[in-house]
Amino acid sequence: MKTLALVLAGGRGTRLDILSEHRAKPSVPFAGKFRLIDFALSNCVNSGIFNVGVLTQYLPLSLNDHIGIGKPWDLDRRIGGVTILQPYTGKQGGWYKGTAHAVYQNLSYIKRNNPKYVIILSGDHVYKMNYDEMIFQHIEKGADLTIATQRVAWEDAHQFGILEPNDNMQIIDFVEKPENPPSNLASMGIYVFTADVLIEKLEAFCDQENSDFGHHIIPEMIDNNKVFAYEYGGYWRDVGTLKALWEANLALTDPLPELNLYDSNWNLHTRSEEKPPVKFGEKGQAIKSLVSNGCIINGVVENSVLSPGVVIEEGAVVRDSVILNNTVVKKNSIVSKCIIDKDTVIGVNSHVGFGNDMTPNDEKPELLDNGLNVIGKEARIPDNTQIGRNCRVLSKVSEDDFEGKHVPSGSTVRSIKGREKADLMGLAR
Repeated sequence: MKTLALVLAGGRGTRLDILSEHRAKPSVPFAGKFRLIDFALSNCVNSGIFNVGVLTQYLPLSLNDHIGIGKPWDLDRRIGGVTILQPYTGKQGGWYKGTAHAVYQNLSYIKRNNPKYVIILSGDHVYKMNYDEMIFQHIEKGADLTIATQRVAWEDAHQFGILEPNDNMQIIDFVEKPENPPSNLASMGIYVFTADVLIEKLEAFCDQENSDFGHHIIPEMIDNNKVFAYEYGGYWRDVGTLKALWEANLALTDPLPELNLYDSNWNLHTRSEEKPPVKFGEKGQAIKSLVSNGCIINGVVENSVLSPGVVIEEGAVVRDSVILNNTVVKKNSIVSKCIIDKDTVIGVNSHVGFGNDMTPNDEKPELLDNGLNVIGKEARIPDNTQIGRNCRVLSKVSEDDFEGKHVPSGSTVRSIKGREKADLMGLAR
């Protein structure tokens, strides 16, 4: 069977706020040394699919650099391999406007590969899945479309596309993000199409703008084609919010986490940075944590995930936090319940995540209300600074941008130019 995989990796990920300010959502680091897109690419090669197109759009540079020619995933092949598919101008070109429209814009790529089946994947979900099993069910049932599904908590069901199958798992109804979900069987955003049917549907319905699988293609196919659900019982997470990303990272520090990164039968591949081994000083400790290559630990790390090159100086304590590449936490500082982006410096004797005031963030209360702080890329936190809870420190903020040594809970710290812009927009306090 000849299967082509298309990975939708152009999402902006606005609910990840500062973390997606300089990168596409699939390029966001996860579990220390990996990125979100590594899961879809690794699943493909572990499932024997070596013909993969990656559809990029928003801030694609870091994602393109990460994927390169696909060598870490054994996708650097003369026939097949990985192809980066970006929007283009010219005949029938333009920006991608919806998931189905993105695939429609690459119909020539699909036709050139002439696959029997096309599997469409999201590039920003965390899971390990053998796609062969789903494709086999698709063939066995004679389906035109098979949708991967999973039971979710009822209180979360309104965030997903909800499916209703009959006893044979044929889908008889589909509702996109309903206010009152009729069931908790959610679409995982993974689709297997019979290629001829996919091409037919895209050509029929995607000449319009803003075409989306959930809103336009799937409802029509349920009425007129054979559409089946494939119920997946393994680990799967949509880490599309700051809270979900933080929780999924810290869950990996459990003694027996649901997501096993150490399974030699299902390797997770990535482009690794060439850094030396982790180094612990005389007083360095890491308790219930993931610590990546190149880290230097002279302080204490508890229940946290550290990406490559992080430095924790003597007397510093990091708890319940996710710290990305090459960040430095200086002497005698405390970091508690934070996500800190790359190349940031936390000054001497500072406390980030201070106190018990849980005032939601002033600008993003829907994203930060549980005490989590997020610090942007290349930020500089001054020495002797206290930052409360639910705070945002935007990317490239300098020491001079802080108006005092205490940042109250719920605050947003931005550069002087950023504050001037926020004042004009009525955002600043």
